[in-house]
Amino acid sequence: MATTPAPLVGIIMGSDSDWPLLQKGVEVLKDFGVPFEVRVMSAHRTPELASAYAAEAEKRGLQVLISAAGGAAHLGGVLAAHTVLPVIGVPVAGGAVNGLDSLLATIQMPAGIPVATVTLGSAGPVNAALVAVQILALSDTGLRKKLHAYKDKLRRKVAEGDARVQAEVAKLGCRLQAVG
Repeated sequence: MATTPAPLVGIIMGSDSDWPLLQKGVEVLKDFGVPFEVRVMSAHRTPELASAYAAEAEKRGLQVLISAAGGAAHLGGVLAAHTVLPVIGVPVAGGAVNGLDSLLATIQMPAGIPVATVTLGSAGPVNAALVAVQILALSDTGLRKKLHAYKDKLRRKVAEGDARVQAEVAKLGCRLQAVG
């Protein structure tokens, strides 16, 4: 029976309702072949669990933590307070101010307790996973090669989109402007 590689990234969400959003980031980690684990714990409802998780993460071989929370969104800060590992915060939209409270709570960390913060919305978990991959790629040339290929794929996708739009514009009889 094949053994599962030890997780390098811990994905922690404040509520299981955050799971549908975080699955996009999980897919990125799977695509890059980065082993991960996913947990639900709360800075407010299970603070001892969140603190212990962060304090033990390094000893267990984790290298990056991704924290997603809405509302008061203190989970990233609680994790960062108890570990030296990089913590990437994903503010979750919702509530009375549609995630502004989550964004502000995630980015407003005191000096010495950094939480790198990504955007609200569906791009947030994707970017958090990509930042985690970039961190891991600093010491993994195989991952770095995969990142280069990923960026090349993004460039090709834009070039293909531009070609489609330019073909439509040409049908309208407009002059095309060459760039580059």
